Amino acid sequence: MVGSGETGFIECGADVPICISALHPLTPSSLLAKGGGGIAASEYARHRPSTGVSDTAWAKLTAMAQFEISTDYLKQVLEDLINTPSPTGDTDWAVRFVQNELETMEVKSHQTVKGALVAHFDGLKDSTPRALTAHVDTLGAVVSEIKANGRLKLSALNGVCWPTVESEGVTIRTQSERQVRGSVVLTNGAVHVNKEAGTTARNADTLEVRIDEETSSSEETRLLGIEVGDYVYFDPRFESHNSGYIRSRFLDDKACVACVLAAFKALHETGITPVQRTDVLFSVHEEVGHGGNDGLPTDISELVVLDMAVIGEGRAGSEQRCSICIKDSSGPYSRALTDRLRSLASTAGIDLKPDVYPYYGSDGSAYWRQGGQAQVALIGPGVDTSHGYERTHIDALVDTAALIAEYLVSD
Repeated sequence: MVGSGETGFIECGADVPICISALHPLTPSSLLAKGGGGIAASEYARHRPSTGVSDTAWAKLTAMAQFEISTDYLKQVLEDLINTPSPTGDTDWAVRFVQNELETMEVKSHQTVKGALVAHFDGLKDSTPRALTAHVDTLGAVVSEIKANGRLKLSALNGVCWPTVESEGVTIRTQSERQVRGSVVLTNGAVHVNKEAGTTARNADTLEVRIDEETSSSEETRLLGIEVGDYVYFDPRFESHNSGYIRSRFLDDKACVACVLAAFKALHETGITPVQRTDVLFSVHEEVGHGGNDGLPTDISELVVLDMAVIGEGRAGSEQRCSICIKDSSGPYSRALTDRLRSLASTAGIDLKPDVYPYYGSDGSAYWRQGGQAQVALIGPGVDTSHGYERTHIDALVDTAALIAEYLVSD
């Protein structure tokens, strides 16, 4: 939405009243778009009729209101994206998925040499260019050894919490593009054989992949096309419930990617252009720490990072809300940009939760370590049981998407 003093842009046909929001669908008849060019919100005050509109009515008309975020689109694009595997190092399918969504909204994008996707908006101004970032890559694993019994030892792609993946279904993607199913089990895991099965530590050395094919030797497994280095996808098990809760692996950070796309859709459907030149990085190496500065322009003034918010003992966030991180393991984020986002959220009626994340890093941290000069802030929906079988709520996703949209049209 655009409000008094804002410069979000609304496309209108000639002699058509300007649509501001679902709450205030039409301006007074004297406020007609001229020549189909639309009008910036900062121009509203100049065009206020001298009579016929009270101060209260005018204030309501130009007040900031939330964008209408499509929950149906948000949930569907999230489910589709989560069901598109993209562990770090094997993200091409998911990048193509995001690129296709952007094309339906007429958003320009290109891939970087490292494989990330960068979307671009020209904006109405170029005085303080901005950027957003959310990461497409997720946790996963690769085959590190084909064992003598034909089963597979795994090497984690960064922060896999091993106890949470025991008994999980997996897909092994071979070099020939065959997909072989299996599951993660404890070595010698039968409780009727191994009395230590219940107390054995779960880690990369004690868990293995049991392949759902006839194999009892390394040679037979290799005949299936499986080799060391093949990527292994953990089943996400996406569920969306009428209560609003969404349960799945990899909400970190595909929930935020979906929020970004939903915000873009809201702008596209209302014909609003971001105020500043804006680039949006869908990074593909966040989980391994070097995704944050891949393809972003060097002259940006602000970078808003979209990544999951921490939920747990002593934390202020919740699954139903969007959080803003004041400080994480890398240190504090930029106070000025953080305060401005908090103000935008307050004006738009978004219950944004300030918080501190004790064991956390983001693409914003990587951006600064790689020499980035912009102010950086971090927001995202609350996600329970991070790096495990995660859960969030549609309310947190909608608030996050709405705040992204509000930021893009703010001056």
